[in-house]
Amino acid sequence: MSVVTLNVTAVAVRGATQLSFADAGSPFTPDELSLRETTFVVVDLETTGGRTKTTGGTLPDAITEIGAVKVRGGAVLGELATLVDPQRSIPPQIVQLTGITTAMVTDAPTIDAVLPMFLEFAGFDRGAVLVAHNAGFDVGFLRAAAQHCDIAWPRPQVLCTVRLARRVLSREEAPSVRLASLARLFAVATQPTHRALDDARATVDVLHALIERVGNQGVHTYADLRAYLPGVTPMQRRKRVLAEGLPRRPGVYLFRGPAGEVLYIGTAVDLRRRVNQYFTGADPRGRMKEMVALATAVDHVECAHPVEAGVRELRLLAAHGPPYNRRSKFPQRWWWVALTEEAFPRLAVVRAPRHDRAVGPFRARADAADTAALLARFTGLRTCTNRLGRSALHGPLCAEAEVSPCPAARDVTAIQYAAAVARAAALIDGTDNTALTAAVGQVSALADRHHFESAARLRDRTVTAVETLWRGQRLRGLAALPELIAAAPDGQGGYHLAVIRHGQLAAAGCARRGVPPMPVIDAIVAGAQAILRTPAPLGGALVEETALIMRWLTTAGVRLVRVAEDGWASPLRSAGAWSAWAASARSARLAAEQALRQSDLLAEPHPSREQLFGRTGIDGPTGAGQPVLPRRQPFSAAG
Repeated sequence: MSVVTLNVTAVAVRGATQLSFADAGSPFTPDELSLRETTFVVVDLETTGGRTKTTGGTLPDAITEIGAVKVRGGAVLGELATLVDPQRSIPPQIVQLTGITTAMVTDAPTIDAVLPMFLEFAGFDRGAVLVAHNAGFDVGFLRAAAQHCDIAWPRPQVLCTVRLARRVLSREEAPSVRLASLARLFAVATQPTHRALDDARATVDVLHALIERVGNQGVHTYADLRAYLPGVTPMQRRKRVLAEGLPRRPGVYLFRGPAGEVLYIGTAVDLRRRVNQYFTGADPRGRMKEMVALATAVDHVECAHPVEAGVRELRLLAAHGPPYNRRSKFPQRWWWVALTEEAFPRLAVVRAPRHDRAVGPFRARADAADTAALLARFTGLRTCTNRLGRSALHGPLCAEAEVSPCPAARDVTAIQYAAAVARAAALIDGTDNTALTAAVGQVSALADRHHFESAARLRDRTVTAVETLWRGQRLRGLAALPELIAAAPDGQGGYHLAVIRHGQLAAAGCARRGVPPMPVIDAIVAGAQAILRTPAPLGGALVEETALIMRWLTTAGVRLVRVAEDGWASPLRSAGAWSAWAASARSARLAAEQALRQSDLLAEPHPSREQLFGRTGIDGPTGAGQPVLPRRQPFSAAG
């Protein structure tokens, strides 16, 4: 039987009782609080093993027990302990270690019921710090459980008592920093027993003992404690002053170098908290330490809400190309497939199309070239590069004996060839998807004839074409709207507001709780940026910006306040009709790759059609959808 205890003890204070920042619901983060005011939630887990992810076809391990103790100022505020049904048998070696048997957890609640209760108890969204001995293990399982339960992980500040002990204690004093060894060293009241609550209680005593050791070394706040941990360079500690004066608001921050150059750009829900983390070792990336060593100033742009911050970040990245950022810096380097402007148009792979009728973008030129060849094959466009005038005929200059002959009809005039151009344009616009139907049918026909390698190549190229076309058609539909106004709840009774014009953010604002939103909307619309479309994909908008806005608009809870008269819709015969097939085919491909790595399939000379493709991944768009497992996404930022 599971045991759940929730014991909340009031903190007695001599004289008047004063609420802490955490009690008052203040937006202050642990970085600003003294250690006495910081709320620590000390956690320990028992599990069926050490794997948090599926490896080699083996299911990940699961949590069997959670123990947590919430403390502040040396006083215990509450305790939580519960067994958890892992929905599988517990291995014998784990039973021997913890004493938790399969029979003990049979009637226990599952993680779906326990995790929300634990997160509510912990209060990570209210500034509590998660503490664990070897925190990477416990945090890894909690994050995996949150993903399993479809719960957003609150991303709390994390303190590992193993790292803290290694920093505070010499190896002569503590040759081992195992919990049992530290418990003996500090003679704690509760000895660890490999049961969650006992181990959490022991970790509390160890934490307090370690904090006592650093009190006379200038460590008075949680930020001081983080900076004291190993891995934080003296340069990082000295540059904490760069974060002073930053607001506790959403926005974009820019690290600048000695010559004022932009080194790094990022976004934050809380600017001061995020920038402070670069100086306390919370960001383990090596290149960030190098960047901080070079930085001489931090600029910021305050934003109304995270969506505006994300858009401004993308624009600044495209404008500055900071050396320490890795993504979104050079949108001009992407590849597109566009119709050429000539008497006999063809599909060309270009960097900067001069019109909106283009497919892309693609990270790799090879993906763009494969898509261009596929679309030409099933629409009848030419692939030859011969110069043809309006009075010429297509065909006489094309070699017939090529391995991949030009798919366009021979001996046709420019007027006759225009029918193929119209088919390609309709496919790109989303008004005719018969070319995709033909491509999927050809994949199935090749598989039926046991031409598996050819079918697999065509399948992969068709999947890329479908996904890229569908993504572009959705974004172009948004970019075509002169104006769209949307609102999303801010979680505090108010609304985040956005004015979107031609796929770009023209204005942003907030209507706080109790403030009528419509007057605020009218005010931000009056001051919104005028967007002028240019002859380029999406009218000149950054593709990642339009994609970010699209993801936000399709998030649960977002409301459309006002839309242009023509409305917002996707084309009826768009590539979206085949998006479920593409997702299923991609999943089937990855499943086939995994199966082929196993010895029993490697012994087969010719894997079956289902093993290579999966029945639903071939037969048509009405097959049961499967989750997308991406391989080479032509443009990952669009989601």
